[in-house]
Parts: sequence; C-alpha cells; structure tokens
Amino acid sequence: MNKNDYKSLYESMETLVLYPFSDGSPISRIVRALSDDVTDRRALARAAGELLTEHFNSGQRGNTPWESAVVRHLVETENPFSLSCEKSYSGNFGLIREAAVREAKVLRELLLLDFSSCEEEYPEIGAITHADASVSGESGYYGHLMSEALTKLCDKLKSAATDDEFTDDGLAKFYDAYGVGMLGLHKAFRLDDTGEIEAICAIPDVSLDDLVGYETQKKELIANTKAFIKGLPANNCLLYGEAGTGKSSSVKAITNRFYGDGLRVIEIYKHQFIHLNKLIAKIKNRRYRFILYMDDLSFEDFETEYKYLKAVIEGGLEERPKNVLIYATSNRRHLVRESFNDKRDADDLHRNDTVQEKLSLYHRFGVTIYFGAPEKNEFDSIVLALAKRGGIDMSEKELLLAANSFELYHGGRSGRTARQFIDSLLGSEEAL
Repeated sequence: MNKNDYKSLYESMETLVLYPFSDGSPISRIVRALSDDVTDRRALARAAGELLTEHFNSGQRGNTPWESAVVRHLVETENPFSLSCEKSYSGNFGLIREAAVREAKVLRELLLLDFSSCEEEYPEIGAITHADASVSGESGYYGHLMSEALTKLCDKLKSAATDDEFTDDGLAKFYDAYGVGMLGLHKAFRLDDTGEIEAICAIPDVSLDDLVGYETQKKELIANTKAFIKGLPANNCLLYGEAGTGKSSSVKAITNRFYGDGLRVIEIYKHQFIHLNKLIAKIKNRRYRFILYMDDLSFEDFETEYKYLKAVIEGGLEERPKNVLIYATSNRRHLVRESFNDKRDADDLHRNDTVQEKLSLYHRFGVTIYFGAPEKNEFDSIVLALAKRGGIDMSEKELLLAANSFELYHGGRSGRTARQFIDSLLGSEEAL
C-alpha cells in the first residue's frame, strides 16, 4: 500500500457509524501517520508501542498485535447491531444489519492490512505485524478461555470471503455465543467511585471442590444459582457464619462455575449503595444473569445504608429485574447490630417495631446458609486434604500435630487457618 491507499482507508474509517474509532486509538493513529505526506515517526512509534502493550496485557496469542487490536475493537463496541445479536441473533435486523455489512468492507480491509511494503521504511511497526507465541493467555485481561475464543474469531474473520460472511458467520455468531463489551467478555466486576462498572481481571481459579466439607451448604448454593440461571424462581442469598469458613470462596467458585452459562458477578460495597439504581438500570436489559455481591456485609446502629438496600432488594416501587439477585456474606446472621437497649429502651414507645426494623433486612434474603467453624475431626480432614493436594510428604500424625499447634495461635479452627498452615509448610525450607 502507498500513501494514497492509507489516506483512502483513513477517510473510510472516519465514516464508520457502528464501529467508530476514536482519534486517540492506536489503530487510528497508525493509519493516519502512514497516510500523512510526511510520516511522523515519533507518533508512529508511540502508537505502535501502545498497541503492542495492549496486546501483551490482553493475554491474546496466535494472532499479530495488529489483528488482535482490530478484533478487540469489534467485540468491545456496543452498538445496535452487536447488542441485538447478543440478545438473540435472528439474522433479520433490517437496516441495522445492512449498516453492519456496509462497514464490514472497511473492517475487513483493516484486519487484513498488509504492512510489508512499508516495514523496511518504518521498522517501528515491525513488532505489531508478527504473532508472538510467547504471549500467554493465562493471566491476561480476558483470561484463558476468552483469549482462545478471540483467537478463533480472528481466524474466522480473516478467512471470510464476503462482507456478509464477515458479519453473519463471524461477528453475529460471536455476539450470540459470548456477548459484547465488558459485560460479555468478563466474568466479574466492581464499581468505581462514580458508580461506573469496571472489570476484575484476576479472579482466583477456585472451585467448590476446593472447599473441603460443607457439602450441604454447597448444594443449597448451587441449587439456588442454577434456578436463577435457568430463569426459574430464585432467592437472594445470605452466607453467614464464622470467619474463614469459605463463604467468600464459595461465591468466587460459583462465579467460575457458571460464567459459561451467562452468570456475571458485580462486587459492590455498602458506601456504593447510592449507585444501586443506576447500576440496575444498566444491566436489567442485558441477557446475562447478574449477582450483586456484597462481601462482609454488616451495619452498625448509626449506619443507615441498610434502609436503602432494603428498598432496592424488595419494597420499592420499581420491581427488581428478573436477571438480578443479591448474594451477601457476613459474620453476622442479623446484619444490623442489635443491643439489649433495643428491647428495654423506656423512651421507645414501640420497641418491638425497632427490633423488627433491624431484622427486616435479614428477612429479605430468602436463602440463608450457615457456615460454622469445623470441629476438630473436620479441621483435621481439611488439613489432610489440602496437604495431599499440595504434595506435602509428612506422616499424618506429625502433620496433624503441627496443624493443631498452628491453629492455636492463628485464629482457631477454620478452612482459612488450614490453608494458611499448608501454605506455611509449602513455603518453608522443611517442605522443599
């Protein structure tokens, strides 16, 4: 390609309606730099460097950084076509599909762009035109499974013979299978200080099998979550009990287990409850099932945020969307702190009403699951199971004697203490 070809391509990019590129995107800056009569080598190098960094952070592999960047743009852009395909792809979207097919001509040209004619003159772009097999998808921005899906999509789009095939067999089927944008490509999220959703990229790879014991609790949690995913009646869920017994780990485990079934988890803290209505408005029309996850939830007497949460869960004028549930963990069964004064306050004419007000939040959780501290034999079983998984070579008697000594000085018997004990062994010289 010569300068005029790049200039023509850049002008075509500026006409995109469904898939517009911002002027600040590395893709746009690279094409613009190559289309200028006098190429700004410094601007070209900076844009290429940013694109290469994004490719590395994404964890994608198998395609060139340039190809990966174009594909990321396609799967991250939420527009009428991609959102319609996400809900249910029928292939009959009229003018929206026609617009997508028209833009496919420019997008295909971008994806298949051949820089070989200018690599010698501009070696700055050499790094973005060759695939690097050393880039790992294990810990990238998208995670291993989604990175593989994006690689396959890239190959499919490159092999598309027509704009229709690019649009229907490539993009539309991907949106239908995986969704679009941040909510489609990630499994867990949090809110920033303004209430905007941001992805959580590093989710511990835990499963419910990693949680030794608590079989009844796990079954109840799975049953409620499965019903929710299938669109059947399901309840808000409170996991309460002793510290370190696996309540939070259980939520992380179901996040991993049901991600492929359309489950998404959004972590929210009590100081962010003012953003709940705004958040629900954003997610209620998406096809996913959302769990709003509140870890270590509890309130003191002077904290009134629970009243706002109570109205959002059940009691406000607007019905809670069927694709939203609330899961919370707490060391307290009664989430709002109570005192004896609540029942004997002589100045309170309606003392029973005060007590009921503080219990009302708890009663809005239709499923409550208790995680108690393990008995000694249960704790020993957890230690033995974790030691076996970790490959620790110690006699059972020696191992349990050391574990029981460890728990006396580290918070008592719990799954967390057992994990800490095993980690201390694995990290010590004696375990090597």
